[in-house]
Amino acid sequence: MTDRSVAAGLALARVLAHCADDPAAALGQLAGAVAADPADPEPYALLAELRAERPAELGALLARANTLSTVLARSYFCFLDGELDEAVLALGAVAGARPAVAWAAAPWFGDPRVAALVDPEALAEAALRIGDHGHPLDVPAVAEALAPWVAAVEAVAGRAPQPETVARYALFLRMCGLPERSFALCDRADALAPAMLTEVVRAGTWRERGDLDRAADAFERALLLDPANWSLHLDLADLDAVRGDFASAAARTARGLELEPAEPTLRAAHAAYRFRLAPSAPALRELLDAAGALPPSPYRRQLLDLARATDATDPLADLPTDLPADLLAEADRLRDGN
Repeated sequence: MTDRSVAAGLALARVLAHCADDPAAALGQLAGAVAADPADPEPYALLAELRAERPAELGALLARANTLSTVLARSYFCFLDGELDEAVLALGAVAGARPAVAWAAAPWFGDPRVAALVDPEALAEAALRIGDHGHPLDVPAVAEALAPWVAAVEAVAGRAPQPETVARYALFLRMCGLPERSFALCDRADALAPAMLTEVVRAGTWRERGDLDRAADAFERALLLDPANWSLHLDLADLDAVRGDFASAAARTARGLELEPAEPTLRAAHAAYRFRLAPSAPALRELLDAAGALPPSPYRRQLLDLARATDATDPLADLPTDLPADLLAEADRLRDGN
């Protein structure tokens, strides 16, 4: 958007607010102006002016806050009111919707009071909201837009009292493609106290880097800190499966089921690893029934991939060739989300 079109948008926002009596449309225009240049203070000044002139109408719109423009406005108004936790939470939701826009370049987000006074847990929640929509955060354009968030979490991590909060910051940095800085925050969390979440974040980072041994070591440390956590058994089982050790994978899921017998994800994984350990029609039927109880997801597809070889070079090509065709067809349908 050019400077001329931004100026035209701001002028239109004034008209919509003052002459056309349409504050909702005015908010939309101002949100567009902010998106074009989040560091420009003028749209924020107009937002404050609009609230001062039409508090009732703006209050009704923001009570719903179900559009990008209303959530964006709410973040700024919360800042003006000194509600810093709510301000960053709202901005995190906006950034999650369109992470390639540098929303955090807003003058108010860079105000020193934000990093000094925001609750560390609120900032952690806000940062993780950015990943809620599944957009990649480690691509160059998005990483540049999120640089103020990275700076904020690293600054606030220094006064976070709980290791779990610092671990959540470390998770955010990993999502942003900053593994070494993520590890550094894990170490800072360790300095506060050992925590299961810290080891889980560390394990996930090692797994993303392809170091399965270090990932497994971290998950084992997490399990020592939280022995009753069934999901850690599943994490370790999944690592075993990647290594091709389906006996260990099946044993680990069995231990998880001792803790949470009705957990559908565990049941599906256990069935998948048992099938891969000893392929047979009954084992495949068990896998299909268990996987069918899960909603379609990449993980369900991953488990069902164990029932099929995709080409002659696939390591699963040694599966029996006499498995019932109807069961294999059902596996294909489930893999495709049907």
